Amino acid sequence: MLKSLVSTLFSLSLLLPSFSCLADDDDAAVLLKKMDELFRSKSSVSTMKMEIITPNWQRTLEMQSWTIGMDDTFIRILSPRKDRGVATLKKNKEMWNYFPKINKVIKVPPSMMMGSWMGSDFTNDDLVREVSLVEEYQVSKIAEGENYRLTLIPKKDTVTVWGKIEFIVNQQTLLPLEQSYFNEKGDKVRTMLFSDIRDFSGKKMPAIMTMIPLNKTGHKTIIEYVEAKFDTDIGDNVFTLRNLQTRF
Repeated sequence: MLKSLVSTLFSLSLLLPSFSCLADDDDAAVLLKKMDELFRSKSSVSTMKMEIITPNWQRTLEMQSWTIGMDDTFIRILSPRKDRGVATLKKNKEMWNYFPKINKVIKVPPSMMMGSWMGSDFTNDDLVREVSLVEEYQVSKIAEGENYRLTLIPKKDTVTVWGKIEFIVNQQTLLPLEQSYFNEKGDKVRTMLFSDIRDFSGKKMPAIMTMIPLNKTGHKTIIEYVEAKFDTDIGDNVFTLRNLQTRF
């Protein structure tokens, strides 16, 4: 069962060097917006690999995703064969999963947005991003050596399981190095590492995101962007329930 899916899946937008002289609170929000849009941009079409690693088993999925801004996301599994055609559609605040083996569309309730996707360490919200970080969190920024630390505290009306989120961002490239999630008690419960900077369609971005749950020894999930195009035309028929059920 599709449990949850980023950027992560994991927003695509280049973090431009022109922000290297950011000042405090207002500029922290500008930088957070760049984090919010990472891997998305105005639109994106990407091919990715997801490797799920546990102490007892490993599996690799290949998938393709389409996004429009922060609102619309479509993800389809390409392989392995037994999962081929499984798909996820998110429009605005609503999300559906399609399972070709049973030819059934299942709507994902808000209570399941923090559940695991395909047995991975990424959640539905990580991959389709139900909420905008810059809209839902207060952010502050401090300089630490060669990096910035962004600290995100949920706003009063924000519904989230996280008590705090932190980003470590390189000051020179303005690309993220690490993202950590804390529970309401202040305990760090998972960390996402960004690595392997590559050029996609003229944009430099981390090609690999590694999610590590700190409460499950030996578990991690790695997402690798293999191909990515941004600010490209995407047909209106992509983000539809009809397309969700398309067999191929």
